[in-house]
Amino acid sequence: MTENARDIGISVNPPSAECNDPNCPFHGSLAVRGQVIDGTVVSVKMSGTVVVERKYLKYQKKYERYEKRTSRYSVHAPACLGLKTGDGVTIMECRPISKTVSFVAVAKRE
Repeated sequence: MTENARDIGISVNPPSAECNDPNCPFHGSLAVRGQVIDGTVVSVKMSGTVVVERKYLKYQKKYERYEKRTSRYSVHAPACLGLKTGDGVTIMECRPISKTVSFVAVAKRE
C-alpha cells in the first residue's frame, strides 16, 4: 500500500500514482459504499468522467431462456488510475458527484 493512499474498505490495490483530486477515494475525501460492479470503459470523452458498460444475462421466465442486457454508468475517473478505452475496471457507488455521476472507479483490472 502506498504511504499517502487511504484504506477505502475493500480489498483493492491502491494506485501507484498520486493525484490532487478531491473526489478520489484514495487521495481525496470521497467515501465509497454500496454496490461494487465490474465493467469495461467504453468512452473517455468527458473530462474527469468515463462511461463504463456492464454486460449481464436476465432470465425470461415465460420463454425459459436468458437474454443479453447491458447497462452504462457515468463514472468519475481519478487521474491516478489513468483509464483509457477498453480497460476493465471495478467501480463503486458513492455520493452523487453530479447529475449523472454516482459511481467512482476504484481499480483497474488487468
